[in-house]
Amino acid sequence: MSAGLKRGAAAIVGVAESDLGEVAEGLSVIDLMAQGVHRALADCGLALTDVDGVFAAAGQSRMPSTALCEYLGLQPRVQDCTMMGGSSFMTHVAHAQAAIEAGLCEVAVIAYGSTQRSAGRRQVAPREFNPYETPFRPLTPASAYALAASRHMHQYGTTREQLAEIAVAARQWALLNPAAWEKTPLTVAEVLASRMVSHPLTVRDCCLVTDGGGALVMTSAARARSLRKPPAYVLGVGECISHQAISSMPDLTVTGAARSGALAYAMAGLQARDIDVVQVYDAFTITTLLFLEDLGFCAKGEGGAFVSGGAIAPGGRLPVNTSGGGLSYGHPGMFGLFVLIEAVRQLRGECGVRQVRGCDTAIAHGNGGVLSSQSTVILGTQATL
Repeated sequence: MSAGLKRGAAAIVGVAESDLGEVAEGLSVIDLMAQGVHRALADCGLALTDVDGVFAAAGQSRMPSTALCEYLGLQPRVQDCTMMGGSSFMTHVAHAQAAIEAGLCEVAVIAYGSTQRSAGRRQVAPREFNPYETPFRPLTPASAYALAASRHMHQYGTTREQLAEIAVAARQWALLNPAAWEKTPLTVAEVLASRMVSHPLTVRDCCLVTDGGGALVMTSAARARSLRKPPAYVLGVGECISHQAISSMPDLTVTGAARSGALAYAMAGLQARDIDVVQVYDAFTITTLLFLEDLGFCAKGEGGAFVSGGAIAPGGRLPVNTSGGGLSYGHPGMFGLFVLIEAVRQLRGECGVRQVRGCDTAIAHGNGGVLSSQSTVILGTQATL
């Protein structure tokens, strides 16, 4: 998707979450999207009347962009409800930039909402029958990620303790975030002793189940400079779809992030060593490890050693998932939008005690399905242009 897009031509100028955690009874997915849109527009000083592009994805709404437009009374020139799971929102960033550069719209909102926690399994769509997987009754998606974790442990000697350190680091970041769901410290021993979900992953290796939503606002770089907050410029984007079912994944230890990341780095003119803060989709501890490898922060197979000793926790050598991530901040169905929100806030210097000093570049990586779709966005401050 990055071919033809111009580095720094568009920027994210407003971000906001909706209500989070366990929302008030009666609030719908579209209510949460609308909350996020209103708050994100207020964040950058724009109004609904400025919006002429609407992008949305949701697991609980069949046509979320049209439903959101109806709710808000919008008739945008461009709307898009591309659905690739949790990576949808990074892809929406690329689509919105393309529309802005082409003159199809000037101000785009990207929105998401989920009532996964309060609705429970009542609104979960039935799984598609897969003759290679369904007869074995996997606990989807946990069992799919457990396969990847098991293979990585077998092939590279990665240990359960190393995976647990990822959950502990996420919790340490969450304790610095007032909006995070989890409020109590976590140890490696507690991760290992917690309830087994799908071997080798325990419940603390798995993301939270919460309600929530949010939105971000994008516009051209020219207009962005006149708005309320410092812009987060889109420096690079890339995406890759490698499979649908985990049983068709070419290599359980290599994700499409290797390609999506390479495309994003090429557009941005940057490498992993140039990134100040890393936000990756952490539905499970193994995803953080795989994406750190595939995005070039360490070599393939060295992820376990790389995350050891608090390396990605506060005070470590690489700040990763500084909100607390899907493991400890919140995970309302699909987490990709929240990865972008935290990246923008870090670039603006708005994160208080969890703020990464000297943050000029951020990578925000989304994952959809069962390691199926990968989409990467690299953002930067004015200093990077």
